[in-house]
Amino acid sequence: MTDEPLYDDGNLLLDESGVTVRRYYFPWAAPKRISYSQIRGVESRAIGWLTGRGRIWGSAHPRYWLPLDWGRTRKHTLLILDVGRRVRPAVTPDDPELVADLIRTRIH
Repeated sequence: MTDEPLYDDGNLLLDESGVTVRRYYFPWAAPKRISYSQIRGVESRAIGWLTGRGRIWGSAHPRYWLPLDWGRTRKHTLLILDVGRRVRPAVTPDDPELVADLIRTRIH
């Protein structure tokens, strides 16, 4: 049985056991599943045209990976998930404050 969603905007799904980043891997657009136990922290940053807002998929910075998100150009906040690796997943949820709060309450 699957967990009930805590948050789902079509690009990002949070449930009681972890985070699913949809359309993460290039070029197959396969999802990436991250359990809360793998997440060390979440950082919120403003995203601008020079820092990834115009990038639909891939890296705007060598330490971050942005999954496919056609709506990113309309978003203003980037969440970076510290998973203890050199390259960190970076997502632009529709409600970044809620997502950051949900993750933070489950990793500490």
